[in-house]
Amino acid sequence: MTENTQQQTAPTTELPTQYAPAEVEGPLYERWVERGYFEADAKSEKPPYTIVIPPPNVTGSLHLGHAFEHTLIDALTRRKRMQGYETLWQPGMDHAGIATQNVVERELAKEGKSRHDLGREAFVERVWQWKAESGGQISGQMKRLGDGVAWSRERFTMDEGLSQAVQTIFKKLYDDELIYRAERIINWCPRCLTAISDIEVEYQDDDGELVSIRYGEGEDSLVVATTRAETMLGDTAVAVHPDDERYRHLVGKRIKLPLTDRTIPVVADTHVDPEFGTGAVKVTPAHDPNDFEIGRRHDLPNLAVMDERAVITAHGPFQGLDRLEARSAIVAALRAEGRIVAEKRPYTHSVGHCSRCKTTIEPRLSMQWWVKVGPLAKAAGDAVRDGKVTIHPQEMEKRYFDWVDNLHDWCISRQLWWGHRIPVWYGPNGEVVCVGPDEQPPAGEGWHQDTDVLDTWFSSGLWPFSTLGWPERTESLEKFYPNSVLLTGYDILFFWVARMMMFGLYAMDGTPPFHTIALHGMVRDQNGKKMSKSFGNVVNPLDWMDAYGSDAVRFTLARGANPGVDVPIGEEWVQASSKFANKIWNATRFALMNGATVEGELPDPSEMSATDRWILSRLNKTVAEVDAFYDDYQFSKLSDALYHFAWDEVFDWYVELSKTTFFAGGDGARVSGRVLGEVLDVMLRLLHPVVPFVTETLWTTLTGGESVVIADWPKDSGFRDAAAEQEIALVQRVVTEVRRFRKEQGLQDAQKVPARLELDGTALAPHEPAIRQILRLQPEGEGFSATASLPVAGATVALDLSGTIDVEAERKRLTKDLVAAEKEKAQANGKLGNEAFLAKAPDNVVEKIRTRLAKADEDIARIQAQLANLPQA
Repeated sequence: MTENTQQQTAPTTELPTQYAPAEVEGPLYERWVERGYFEADAKSEKPPYTIVIPPPNVTGSLHLGHAFEHTLIDALTRRKRMQGYETLWQPGMDHAGIATQNVVERELAKEGKSRHDLGREAFVERVWQWKAESGGQISGQMKRLGDGVAWSRERFTMDEGLSQAVQTIFKKLYDDELIYRAERIINWCPRCLTAISDIEVEYQDDDGELVSIRYGEGEDSLVVATTRAETMLGDTAVAVHPDDERYRHLVGKRIKLPLTDRTIPVVADTHVDPEFGTGAVKVTPAHDPNDFEIGRRHDLPNLAVMDERAVITAHGPFQGLDRLEARSAIVAALRAEGRIVAEKRPYTHSVGHCSRCKTTIEPRLSMQWWVKVGPLAKAAGDAVRDGKVTIHPQEMEKRYFDWVDNLHDWCISRQLWWGHRIPVWYGPNGEVVCVGPDEQPPAGEGWHQDTDVLDTWFSSGLWPFSTLGWPERTESLEKFYPNSVLLTGYDILFFWVARMMMFGLYAMDGTPPFHTIALHGMVRDQNGKKMSKSFGNVVNPLDWMDAYGSDAVRFTLARGANPGVDVPIGEEWVQASSKFANKIWNATRFALMNGATVEGELPDPSEMSATDRWILSRLNKTVAEVDAFYDDYQFSKLSDALYHFAWDEVFDWYVELSKTTFFAGGDGARVSGRVLGEVLDVMLRLLHPVVPFVTETLWTTLTGGESVVIADWPKDSGFRDAAAEQEIALVQRVVTEVRRFRKEQGLQDAQKVPARLELDGTALAPHEPAIRQILRLQPEGEGFSATASLPVAGATVALDLSGTIDVEAERKRLTKDLVAAEKEKAQANGKLGNEAFLAKAPDNVVEKIRTRLAKADEDIARIQAQLANLPQA
């Protein structure tokens, strides 16, 4: 079968009567770390297997999304380690620029201070102090979950080595003219006072207002609609479609902009949809991304009318008002002039908010640093098209291509103090110098460094190689780059994955950062609803770990993980997984107490019973199944396969079928004890990557091995026994049919019933003791009367039910049920035979009646069989 090469000590069969996760998990994890099981040696000759952790924010704590993702990655790496790979799961954290700065600013606010009171240098020092004292609590929580990461290699995106990597690639991109500085429209948070990336914008439906405003006079007028009336102060044109006959006479003319002393042109632009609204749109190039592009095409001026805090700066009565105050005041002024044609309140529309502070974001024209993504994005797309990188599931490829093939230049500057400061210096005479990590910045009067820092995604985009020592050609980089697989959520496919692809290919001479991108879905509540504080359905996984153990949480998450599909999860499912862990514990404890062992060679199949050969055949099929599911990232299917093999086939069937053998003793018990030991050994190793704690305790107790973490991964020996599988299938049919009959007759599971088993001439004969044991069937004895006879699988099971049930009461009950079923059948047949009804009834109604008829037929057949099997008076 399979072979474990670890040094073994004599196994002990002593296990506590109950599994207590809280007592087991912490000490086990500490032992694993102390023994260095999760570390990775760059000098090793083993083949490498590398996965990076999607770096959690230093401000964060473990949420269900983390627990889900970490469970899957841990399962992959634990299996590969057992398969003999030099396995590196690279840990670390992201400095999370805007989130971390907000946290520390809130702490300062409690002291009545702002970052400006401290100054930049002192504020950054304060952030480092906060990180040392309070940041990174997620590391301890990852240990609770069982994450097998190489802790000695833990990195932080602001540590010295990663900072050098950031400065190196910035300089390289700058020198290759792939980084530039320009004025463009960006997402701006008036509260955080910084540009933010698209992923930091959360869209939600807000109630606002839609006002329609008449621009111009008389025949030279048109109507535009807007939800942001305050931006009209910055309008520099009105745009219409060039083919729109309604406005052809106005194109090229100038019209009066209400509430101002300015006139603005009417321009023709194909961006305008003539079918939407009035077919005319106001153009505010400094405050809208689409308008900015229209403005560029028509050489319109960019007129900014709000400052960084979204306060109106345009001259006039609205100057100094907040944008929302100005909105109401401007609408009132327009109404007073008779310019409002229509108003709609409330008007629900999608509005972007800062994900950190929930402030409504403002599109704003701003001078920023940008990455020219064209050539980088093309390389990232080609790597997938050429097969260098595989996306799993494959249907996610389209979303990837839709993104990278249409990627706009990336704004990488942030107006923050916490982060990688942009390595560019400006001189007194307009000089601009980009400084690499080994270069001295220019000094002297008038020279100063750019005040902005880089977008967090810039440094996290380097994660697969910066964590391995790049730009130095380290042993770790040579050994562990590229990563074997990236496992992450489809929600950051565009933002993090695409950036890693672009930077990895660029920095590593065309070698992509990973061979495979495996995408998973989002964790949702048990009703499929997104988890949100506002919905009140957010779950702290630590609470479930405290209540049910980490293995139960892990198994629940893995069992719900279909590639690229969202994962619903509820507490009752975790409870069920906890029962599974307890079942493994109790069944293994029973097996150890009844002779299960791994000592000695596995007996020859000729010495084994059909039950022994059956379970070994099923074991090897399960090994093959689980391997195939792992290779296809089908965590749900592999978890299901293991669950049903362990609970159904090993515990509910093999152990039960073998009890009579164990109780009888002798050679049969010796052989089955060794087979059961083999099955448990392999089964626990298969289960270990998903449920590491309970399997470690049980496996080391069973085998005496040092740790299942470093045990060999099971291999399919190729052993199959179709005849044994067919034979046990017959036994299962008999047991299942008799159990069903007993239940129908209202017999309790433990209730003993006299029975005669007519099994001679069938493959069932050797299994009579086991069948009797499982079904609580007593020998016939004196006065036996076969009041019910069940033909099944070529055999007959005759039961004496006299004295066990009230036959007359049961006959009355069944007769009443039969009458009801026949009435139901008659009603359904009546409707289905009515042509007028069928002509008028909807298809779904007719289908329901057909379903009722089929159910009635099934009920009638079942009840008639039960009546026939009742003892005769």
